[in-house]
Amino acid sequence: MVDVLLATDSDDIFSAVDSALGTDDTMVYRVREGQHVLPVVEEKRPDLVILDLQIGNMGGIAACLALRQEEGVDRLPKRPVALLLDREADGFLARQSRADGWLVKPLDPLRLRRLASTLLDDGTYFEGPTS
Repeated sequence: MVDVLLATDSDDIFSAVDSALGTDDTMVYRVREGQHVLPVVEEKRPDLVILDLQIGNMGGIAACLALRQEEGVDRLPKRPVALLLDREADGFLARQSRADGWLVKPLDPLRLRRLASTLLDDGTYFEGPTS
């Protein structure tokens, strides 16, 4: 069973991700606030974390940085983290967060599955400019 944690306050984003990735072998669960990402990752140990860029008062960039900080001091094992960006220009910020990949909204099932599959196979997947 593959566990995917999605952090978003958007019901539409959750629906798109769950529809694209949720199967008998993959469970997608959700937190609605960025500050809940770290505690849920510590408790549930998801295989993949997907973070919406805009989430309440702690967005995807800050949540990704918090995860990377915990991994860097060996308090969490490294896991793939992806960001869902609002526009290509957000790639600059995403790169600073050390995310393993990102997609630019609007989302579609094929791109979401490609992102998840690539990251779960220890690869990286970036849409738009990466430099």
